[in-house]
Amino acid sequence: MSDAVNEAIAPPAHSAGHGHAGHTQGSLAKLAVGAIGVVFGDIGTSPLYALRDTFAGHHPLPLDMMHVFGIISLMFWSMMIIVTFKYVSVIMRADNKGEGGSLALLALINQHTDGKRWGKGIILLGVFATALFYGDSMITPAVSVMGAIEGVAVYRPSMQGLIVPIVVTILIGLFFIQSRGTEKVAAFFGPIMLLYFATISVLGVISILEYPGVVAALSPHYAVSMFVADPFRGFLAMGAAVLAVTGAEALYADMGHFGRNPIRISWLVFVLPALVLNYLGQASLLIRVGTPALESPFYFLAPEWFQWPLLFIASAAAVIASQAVISGAFSVTQQAIQLGFIPRMTIKHTSTAAGQIYIPVINWALMIAVIVLVLVFQRSSNLTAAYGIAVTGAMLIDNFLLAVVLFKLWQWKAPAAIAMLSVFFAIDAAYLGANLTKIPDGGYVPLVMGVAIFTLLTTWSRGRALMRENMAEGTIPLEVFTKSAHSSAARVPGTAIFMASTAAGVPSALLHNIKHNKVLHERVVILTVSIEDVPYVDPVERYSVKDYSNGFYRLTLRFGFLEETDVPAALTGVNMCGEPFNMMKTSFFLSRQTLIASDKPGMALWREKLFAWMLRNAASAMEFFRLPTNRVVELGSQLKI
Repeated sequence: MSDAVNEAIAPPAHSAGHGHAGHTQGSLAKLAVGAIGVVFGDIGTSPLYALRDTFAGHHPLPLDMMHVFGIISLMFWSMMIIVTFKYVSVIMRADNKGEGGSLALLALINQHTDGKRWGKGIILLGVFATALFYGDSMITPAVSVMGAIEGVAVYRPSMQGLIVPIVVTILIGLFFIQSRGTEKVAAFFGPIMLLYFATISVLGVISILEYPGVVAALSPHYAVSMFVADPFRGFLAMGAAVLAVTGAEALYADMGHFGRNPIRISWLVFVLPALVLNYLGQASLLIRVGTPALESPFYFLAPEWFQWPLLFIASAAAVIASQAVISGAFSVTQQAIQLGFIPRMTIKHTSTAAGQIYIPVINWALMIAVIVLVLVFQRSSNLTAAYGIAVTGAMLIDNFLLAVVLFKLWQWKAPAAIAMLSVFFAIDAAYLGANLTKIPDGGYVPLVMGVAIFTLLTTWSRGRALMRENMAEGTIPLEVFTKSAHSSAARVPGTAIFMASTAAGVPSALLHNIKHNKVLHERVVILTVSIEDVPYVDPVERYSVKDYSNGFYRLTLRFGFLEETDVPAALTGVNMCGEPFNMMKTSFFLSRQTLIASDKPGMALWREKLFAWMLRNAASAMEFFRLPTNRVVELGSQLKI
């Protein structure tokens, strides 16, 4: 594939720019219901397996009152400290023009770390958090859907052998409908999740009424007592207890779609109470019934007449949780492409609504990975071992990003910032440490995925930087070129747009054109597309033009990292390059670089070969920039890095 698309896009500009929040406008109540349907699917389905795996997982606790009360206390205060305080109260205040997520925060931080020695380290940590997110995107659909469908065997043990085929069928169907868009389906997400949370709340309350004393487990005293009496088992149990807060990072990542306040209201008013009531109900059941309830304390909460309805409701919630994380993978990929960490991919817009996109390569790669995980691990309890490391690793990295925000952006005083960060680091490090003990049981999966994806992301970013440096060597200043070219080449009617990755020098396509064809168009425009460190660029700052006279112009188009780079559409608003642009009289000239791996310093030879492979498989420039296919000319050259 051509590298024209890589040459034509400049690296992200470190400019605050002007942007706006990308979240949909609407009433607070409507947005809050929408947030329940999209944001809380992951954490909302945790009751399916979190408490069960604490007492029947890889490092089971003894099923007695001390440990039941202790683990409920630990889960409750983890939700309060990690989700309510850390994410909802603090991190969600760190937005990039209304957008959240690791990459959006990285773009914001990048504006304040230029020239700082530790700035690159923070960016690498953020990239690794993104790599872990992809691992989470593979594990979440598998563990959520399997955890729900396992209720079939709970109610009908004879159907145990059908679980994996049913799960695989549901997942294949889920991935196959992605290309049709989720706008209409998403309209039902909120009401279904409302029904789900209301259902688990009622079931929890009914069980609590059987043993009201279980409410005392919310006291932090019981978590402390458990660790004092049984510190080693308590530490290992944290590996399962953290499942109660999986999906906390989604609160931040989805902030741009709904806004800060709707997510906060949904969590505090509806989701958190529902989860707490259900966990208390499961604890009451375990204390009253004991070991027989361990197979699935979630499903055994239901009376016999409500068992199958609960199975269908929980399964729908699991599919919604999976849908949300798949859509999240598409959004993160779009951001990563725009910020220069992933090769250009074909992005299809399934709706006029912002954020409704479909990326075929990511969709099918996720589907294959998810199905392989289901076939290999067979049970949700096996998959939860792999689940925790990706989540806790991302949470720990978020603390480093938050530290930069506190000190550099918000200018907090050191004592207050250090005190708060110490609490977050201590809790997240303990959870990560507990999950690392599960590496032999499957915890290696997200680590291997994370390292592999991190290698791809950093190789692409470094390779592009080396290409830009190589292509910048020996470039001719445009002022010098225009004077000599104007008098030495014949001029032909029309407009020629030459794509350039930098706002300096002459693009190689222009040099090749005049060298071999010995002609220039009446109007020559050198175009650079710049991706800003903001999600959206104000239309009044969309472009800037410099006139070099004699029909030569340098044009810069600016896009936010959440915007579609539709060059023809943007050109219709440009009125400073002489006459308006007419696509039927305009030719786009792109450079095609063929990379030759060499021993030049810069990257290891194997990474150069990897970068060359990624380069060949990147999406075409015509698709990415939405250029008219019959108006594009590519001129090739070989390049060593």
